[in-house]
Amino acid sequence: MIDQIRASKLPSNMMQFAARGALQVSAAENIEILVYLARHNKVFGELARMTLAGWDEKSCVAAASDPQTPREVLAYFVSPDNLRPGLLPALLENPSISQSDLLKLASTALRGTVEAMLKSPRAKSLPAVVEALKASPYIRKEEAEQLRKESAAKQVAVAARVETSAAPAVPAEAPVEPIAQSGAIDGVTSADSTTGDGDGADDEVVSVYLKEHASDIAAEGDKPFQAMGGVVDLLGADYFPVTQNAEVAAPPEPAAEAVSAPKPAAAPKKVAPAVRENALQKINRLDVKGRIQLALKGNKEERSLLIRDGTKVVALAVLEAPKLADGEVEKFASQKNVLEAVLRQIPLKRRFMKNYIVVRNLVANPRTPIDLGLGLMKNLLPTDLKNLGGNKEVSETIRKLALKMYKQKLDAAAKK
Repeated sequence: MIDQIRASKLPSNMMQFAARGALQVSAAENIEILVYLARHNKVFGELARMTLAGWDEKSCVAAASDPQTPREVLAYFVSPDNLRPGLLPALLENPSISQSDLLKLASTALRGTVEAMLKSPRAKSLPAVVEALKASPYIRKEEAEQLRKESAAKQVAVAARVETSAAPAVPAEAPVEPIAQSGAIDGVTSADSTTGDGDGADDEVVSVYLKEHASDIAAEGDKPFQAMGGVVDLLGADYFPVTQNAEVAAPPEPAAEAVSAPKPAAAPKKVAPAVRENALQKINRLDVKGRIQLALKGNKEERSLLIRDGTKVVALAVLEAPKLADGEVEKFASQKNVLEAVLRQIPLKRRFMKNYIVVRNLVANPRTPIDLGLGLMKNLLPTDLKNLGGNKEVSETIRKLALKMYKQKLDAAAKK
């Protein structure tokens, strides 16, 4: 029957029966027909979507959990627009659902979806999906921390297995030669082994950026790091180390009882262990050029601080970083403690504008300039336009236009 529908060989009344799920075929084929109509038929598509939304959940779960279910059906069920909570556990464990589908789902997940994905063994086994979940605004702090611990434990386990499998067998009789304490093995030092392959490319990016913004850098002079919105408010007091970097004073030597008495051997001085410098301390001791280099070559934590630098040329450098991930840009787009220049720069990057979450977060950010938000609203889905219309943090102009566009899109969908 599905082949006849694809070939448009059924009369109009039969197509209407098909869109209502009333054909005398199996439940699985009915679902496949409904999905096809919902996605490809302009006349009966809306009716098919309504039928699918109310379709028997037991049959839908069976289709969602079956690896043999057609790809188009699974893609429809896992789409954020059509996702039903009752189907989610089955979809997450279905091996026919690709990692890219799960990644997209994690990137757009609301609280209920996040909870389901945190319970899914398959979702938690995929590093990219885990990273997307950790970046979700709907994940709780303790859940993100648990994911970090589990990821670290897995990395340790994998490293241990690799080390065990790679270790050569040594005969019992053969003496084992000691490794030189200098750290050199076959002429390769430990410093050589830690050199990243992308260092050269990163250096080139830094050189180009410094040259292009030479006048801006000179104008800023030695301006220190000053975070927009305050650092403690964002990071929390627990972020900063309690211990100091000072040495512990050695106890005073006891006075000699007599001149002729021999001096006891001096006790070795106690020195406090070195306290590891955190990212904020590292940034605070850098000048403008140093912070720009760190923005372009540093890690995720350092970029998350430097994007909030009150010095414009430093904050914008973060958006040029070669290692900048989409999940980071999604967070930047929603932050209220960044320069307006950062929010204006994000839409100028085509790569960022291909990410729907970035667009949605920019429009919903009350710090985004109104002219920029109005220009991006046309790209939002009806559900997000409706939510935006009720968001009292954004301006009244944005809210009114969002509701107007929401009604227009609903009317346009009803006419199809």
